[in-house]
Amino acid sequence: MSATGYNVDLRDLHFVLFEQLKVQDWQATNPKYADFDQDTCSALLEEAARISKDVIWPVNVAGDREKCKLDGDGNVTTPKGYKEAWKLLAENGWVGLMAPTDLGGAGLPPVLGMAAAEMMTGAGPALSTYGGLSRGVGNLLVEHGPKWLNDICLQKLFSGEWGGTMCLTEAGAGSAVGDNRCRATPTDEPGLYHLEGEKIFITGGDQDLTSNIVHLVLARVPGAPAGTKGLSIFAVPKFDFFDGHRNDAKVVSIEHKMGLNGSATCVLALGANGPCKGWIIGAEGDGMRIMFHMMNEARIAVGIQGISSASAAYLNALHYAKDRVQGTSIKDMNNGDAPRVTIVNHPDVRRMLMRMKVSVETMRSLLYATAQRLTLAENTADADEAKAHLNIVELLTPICKAHCTDLGFEVCVTALQTFGGYGYIGEYPVEQHLRDNKIASIYEGTNGIQAMDLLGRKMRKGSGMLFMQWLAESGEVIDRVKATGKFDEEATAIDKARDALGAAAMHLGAVGAEGRLDAVMLHAVSFQELFGTVILGVHALEQAHVAQAALDNGASGEDIAFYKGKVLNLKFYVNQMLPKAQALSKTIRSGDESCMDEILFA
Repeated sequence: MSATGYNVDLRDLHFVLFEQLKVQDWQATNPKYADFDQDTCSALLEEAARISKDVIWPVNVAGDREKCKLDGDGNVTTPKGYKEAWKLLAENGWVGLMAPTDLGGAGLPPVLGMAAAEMMTGAGPALSTYGGLSRGVGNLLVEHGPKWLNDICLQKLFSGEWGGTMCLTEAGAGSAVGDNRCRATPTDEPGLYHLEGEKIFITGGDQDLTSNIVHLVLARVPGAPAGTKGLSIFAVPKFDFFDGHRNDAKVVSIEHKMGLNGSATCVLALGANGPCKGWIIGAEGDGMRIMFHMMNEARIAVGIQGISSASAAYLNALHYAKDRVQGTSIKDMNNGDAPRVTIVNHPDVRRMLMRMKVSVETMRSLLYATAQRLTLAENTADADEAKAHLNIVELLTPICKAHCTDLGFEVCVTALQTFGGYGYIGEYPVEQHLRDNKIASIYEGTNGIQAMDLLGRKMRKGSGMLFMQWLAESGEVIDRVKATGKFDEEATAIDKARDALGAAAMHLGAVGAEGRLDAVMLHAVSFQELFGTVILGVHALEQAHVAQAALDNGASGEDIAFYKGKVLNLKFYVNQMLPKAQALSKTIRSGDESCMDEILFA
């Protein structure tokens, strides 16, 4: 392990996948995944870790300093080494890991693909944006693309030969996507439109990694109604699908950002100097419904981005703390002749390390368990069971995105603090982890928007059906652990936090029933944080339960310390992190609306 390189915790990945989630059990019963036994999956994870360390990490560090460059004709050059790294990833099937095998992918189950993505994203979050968007465009087309378009695009997208983008944002609209003004005018050719307008903040708006790029663009046809209902979605290639000529979708500038410098974040002009061809996907007015397929996938992927940098920053900080000699033991603080010790011996450093460890490991559990439900839904012939899994994914998606990026950034901040002054300079990588990580709480819908989605849509769906299902499932976990008699105190504390979450939900429901939507949404972020805090508590409990069973069954060697660490994770979480849930519930139920007073901010 290195404080200056990229590190992964394969032991914890194996624990979550094979001991907690037991992915090998359901894979054995599904012919689609018959080739992915535990040994094969372990070998794949080892190889993903190797590529992350040896191939992706070196170009990530250099790319952060070099950044992307734009020429006068709208062509972007990525940093040195990116093309070679991309070529290796594409040729070895890493771009389309989870894509169907008949489309050139490896057919990997989502949860295992997420584990590989965590490592590769942690090693190179900027480089990973290009592959993530290519997969996202491909997955959207699988569900919604016309056959002729899919025949042209899918294998190229999943193989890494072509790239993809998602073009929603405009300067005058920002997150208010319904205010978009980009126009799409139909032509005499069925399905073909000419687009005019400008999109901003387009990740991978151009690059030199692939031979073509498929932009998915939201635009408004003539006579379309205002708002999101008037938006349609179009496939806009960099080079025409049929004649190979350059389409008039060109980058006019690259954004200057605080991080993720190897990722080309572009202003994209459509139809500024000639026809910009776009082929409609679905019917006119279906744009947002179809685009949400890609957006929801992207939101879980951004949650992985949040934990991936956090994990890397924590492991760097852990190595540094075990190696950096500074000061004496607190017990010898008045003895000037006492031997100097590594800072891992200082209580406050141990507190920071433990907070990072617990945060990363519980977030990993949440994200992997959510991804596993996608496979479980696909793996059952019971329609009700499949729907139950998808309900939980729908409910937890905004939490995976928002809570895991907010907490992931907090971990990066704490890692930098562990390094002290050395963390603030480029000699060590934590300052880049911090800068690269921050965007995760902003794009794909800011975390405030995620909180409003959770409270305004997901909590209300089916008169609270999704939330009630989660309450029942989490109650089963708590009851199962209580039945062992091992963690009764901790399980009881988590149960009370769950009750506090329920009380906050009931309070906000009553306020909403009065028509006071401002008062509800004023507390959306607090509610999301409360929900995320309780969920991670449940995951800490479940992990401690699995670890204790392993200890009781005679674990040996290094496994003893690992499993005891999971038990200590639970104790730390319940005593030092879970109390926030009660405070947040009290805040929500206080009814305070002072910041809405008209005398403020006039």
